[in-house]
Amino acid sequence: MTQMIFPFDNSYARDLPGFHVSWKPAVPPEPRLVKFNAPLARDLGLDAAVLEGTAGTAIFSGAALPEGATPIAQAYAGHQFGGFSPQLGDGRALLLGEIVDPRGRRFDIQLKGSGRTPFARGGDGKAAIGPMLREYLVSEAMAALGIPTTRALAVALTGETIYRDTGLPGAVLTRVAASHIRIGTFQFFAARGETDKVKQLADYAIARHFPELAAEKNPYLALLARVRKLQAALVAQWFSVGFIHGVMNTDNAAISGETIDYGPCAFMDAYDPRTVFSSIDHQGRYAYGNQHLLAGWNIARFAETLLPLIDTDQERAVALATDCVEGFEADFHGSWTALMRRKLGLSGEDDGDSALIADYLVLLEQDEADFTQSFRHLAKLARGEQTDFFPAAFTPWLARWTPRLHASSAPDMDRVNPLYIPRNHLVEEALAAATQGDMAPFDELLAVLQQPFTEQPGKERYAEPVMRDPSYRTFCGT
Repeated sequence: MTQMIFPFDNSYARDLPGFHVSWKPAVPPEPRLVKFNAPLARDLGLDAAVLEGTAGTAIFSGAALPEGATPIAQAYAGHQFGGFSPQLGDGRALLLGEIVDPRGRRFDIQLKGSGRTPFARGGDGKAAIGPMLREYLVSEAMAALGIPTTRALAVALTGETIYRDTGLPGAVLTRVAASHIRIGTFQFFAARGETDKVKQLADYAIARHFPELAAEKNPYLALLARVRKLQAALVAQWFSVGFIHGVMNTDNAAISGETIDYGPCAFMDAYDPRTVFSSIDHQGRYAYGNQHLLAGWNIARFAETLLPLIDTDQERAVALATDCVEGFEADFHGSWTALMRRKLGLSGEDDGDSALIADYLVLLEQDEADFTQSFRHLAKLARGEQTDFFPAAFTPWLARWTPRLHASSAPDMDRVNPLYIPRNHLVEEALAAATQGDMAPFDELLAVLQQPFTEQPGKERYAEPVMRDPSYRTFCGT
């Protein structure tokens, strides 16, 4: 054990016996810290200076357990591409424990890629540096964009060679999350008919995340409604920046409303709702334009686990849950429309806004225009500047948009429309260099992405797309 570095208060391990398995990380032969998120550490109330040293290297690689840690692998199930797997669980991750930050917020500290656990279904439970740095980069970019997300605290090399298609440097990611409770966590116990454990988990989730719901007449129906709203708002934010999660399985849906599990994720360049990046999504189930449909589908699966808690009369429980789930689309479209109004510089509401938004997206798709750049060029027009970004086909639409813009007190569009996103070619360039031991491209890209809305002189290449590559794919990183 090392000195007291994390002030752990491990409620999940303490209050939910039978929901996890105690386990320890594999000990790495030659640990080395390659990336540490000092600002996040300070926000969490941790001693960044200590964690950047040998103690942090040992903890973040799995070589040593911090004092107070109770490492566990959490149990969960999940629908994966529509098919139900009754037992998944943390096959290569361990929850070290929970801390409460200076503002009273509780966070999980988890190692990812720290070796096989009893839930492992194959493979070595280890991870390579590329996927771990991808999660670090993209999750931190999402945080800078203001989108709810898990965060990355550190990436450490293990000194091992991990064999996938080729030999790669092994690495462990330390992830921070409001919790790792997933829709799949509820499914694990519901599928076994363990209603008492579903109730125990629901009560814990309410107490941890939504304590005000305990006073509701039907707290479990209120829990369903809250998670529905959070997921709808989250996916609307994904849409607003062209983000594609890649694998929206129920085990990758956090009830906290955070983006979790950055495997085959990517950001869209040219606007196309059919865009898919995941190498295993052969049917386009989780394409950009389908994400709200699948999030709603996931909420329906969540509702199924709560039926015995919502009402003892099954027929009434189904009716109440169905009515709640059907509110997802309204939640999503409300959030999405509000975001698009801000992106287009529109304040207030107008009956023609929905058509204005939809027609703009049609034009973007037809022109194969860059999604991110298009809004920054609209902002130029809103300020009275010139741009040749929009071809003649946009002229009628611009003629409709301009008076709507001028009739409102338009916000600063540059504050809501990013200039820099983790563009695929830049991410791959940075990860390729890091795999070879050169972290400079990664560090420079990360620094740019941490100020996504502010124009940074000399960083023009980070705002530019490259020629569209329809064959580009990302992988889950296992």
